[in-house]
Amino acid sequence: MALYLLYESASGYSLFLAHGLDEIGQNVDAVRDSILDLNRFGKVVKLVAFNPFSSALDALNQCNAISEGIMTDELRNFLELNLPKVKEGKKSKFSLGVSEPKVGSQIFEVSKIPCQFNEFVLELLRGVRLHFERFIKDLKPNDLEKAQLGLGHSYSRAKVKFNVNRVDNMVIQAIFLLDSLDKDINTFSMRVREWYGWHFPELVKIINDNYLYAKIAKFVEDKSTLSADRIPQLADIVGDEEKAEEIVEAAKASMGQDLSPIDLINVQQFAQRVLDLAEYRKKLYEYLVTKMNDIAPNLTSLIGEVVGARLISHAGSLSNLAKCPSSTLQILGAEKALFRALKTKGNTPKYGLIFHSSFIGRASARNKGRLARYLANKCSIASRIDCFSDISTTIFGEKLREQVEERLDFYDKGVAPRKNVDVMKAAIEFALDKGDKGVVEKKDADELSAKKSKKKKSKDVENEVDAIVDQPTLLDGDVSVELVSEKKKKKKKQKEVEDEGFKVTVNGTNGHSADLSGTIKKKKKHREEEHADVQMATERKKMKKKKTAEQAE
Repeated sequence: MALYLLYESASGYSLFLAHGLDEIGQNVDAVRDSILDLNRFGKVVKLVAFNPFSSALDALNQCNAISEGIMTDELRNFLELNLPKVKEGKKSKFSLGVSEPKVGSQIFEVSKIPCQFNEFVLELLRGVRLHFERFIKDLKPNDLEKAQLGLGHSYSRAKVKFNVNRVDNMVIQAIFLLDSLDKDINTFSMRVREWYGWHFPELVKIINDNYLYAKIAKFVEDKSTLSADRIPQLADIVGDEEKAEEIVEAAKASMGQDLSPIDLINVQQFAQRVLDLAEYRKKLYEYLVTKMNDIAPNLTSLIGEVVGARLISHAGSLSNLAKCPSSTLQILGAEKALFRALKTKGNTPKYGLIFHSSFIGRASARNKGRLARYLANKCSIASRIDCFSDISTTIFGEKLREQVEERLDFYDKGVAPRKNVDVMKAAIEFALDKGDKGVVEKKDADELSAKKSKKKKSKDVENEVDAIVDQPTLLDGDVSVELVSEKKKKKKKQKEVEDEGFKVTVNGTNGHSADLSGTIKKKKKHREEEHADVQMATERKKMKKKKTAEQAE
């Protein structure tokens, strides 16, 4: 059987014929040694055809298609033109060696050309890559290097380049900075309280807010200069005239020590820095809210901006979070507790970062774990919609949030929630009515409408309508929910009939059930008789052994 080799270079597609090879004794080590010598390798492998790319853009498109395992029209025409044609109903007398198994399977599906992918083919292609410049006569020595360099740069640039509005790295950096700012502002505010407290200790009991305390410390400066004339300005800062009067009265009878002008200047400068940091923190939070609404609108509407951003940053990216199953997302952020529990064989954690969601706080202690599992499932669905949808919309996130609210009511009051199928149908219809047709195509609508959740058995909750799902599974679009319920009923009936020791209740009017019970009883009697015969045979064997032992003695 002839072996053709397909080699994709930066300059174009090339087809080689490897002839004179013994297929039975294909020694990889011998081939590895022989490819270094061009004279030996040139006798075995010869160039059949070469198709150069028309432009750098064409080369980039072909390279992207090969990396994704897609057979382009240009490659298909090249192979059909240069490979021998196979008659219908007959086996092909050749095979095509490829370097990518995905491309080989695609070629076989489309054109029915048999493909090979093994170590022997890879060694031959390595030799082709080594001596490629000498196989093509018109190719100059530096042309191939320039083509490889240009294609490498453009391919890497295309892989790195994303939609500017949907870069999740900005969210990761923003949430890290927000958390560090919260710690720094809290530490600096406590330092302002301690520092200015030496001068005006009574102010700490009157004002509890750190930001407001720094603002008042900046305004008051020296307590001895505080008089009734400044009450209106102080009331504008505090927002309460009674508190402003209380501050003025406390300043008159204060027990704090006096500070020198240079000490007061340092306190005022530090208080101003704290105020600037607090203002920047507010702006950063607004920036985070806008970025989260652009990148993950459904996850944001479901669980909030801060918790959603923490999940994305902990997973590494939105795509990594979308790839995580709901069980992993549930304990994301509690890795130490998980491995400690596995090591000590204790109870594993029920939740990680999603504990900061308001839903977990509203649930009772008995239902926190259940709700965390349910919320993690919905967050997984929302992150996948955000990651893989082309147009951003908050419809699915709002509907998923409604489902979590209904589940909370179900745990507290026993009100049965809606099924996931009905909710998704309503979300799709709403999206289509609103005009977001790019978000949901008809095919996706059929798939989402047939979503099926794995049932989770629970002793505490017997009347659950929508079972908690660890991972959502998709049914075919044509399969209806009624068909699934019928299949489940049939399976239950078969199990009931097949189980041993099953008791059939005989109804006087139903003759079929009576016959069934009779056949089961007959089978039982037959089994009991066989068991009794086996016992008798074993007892006879024991008696014979005893007799033979006594005779031997």
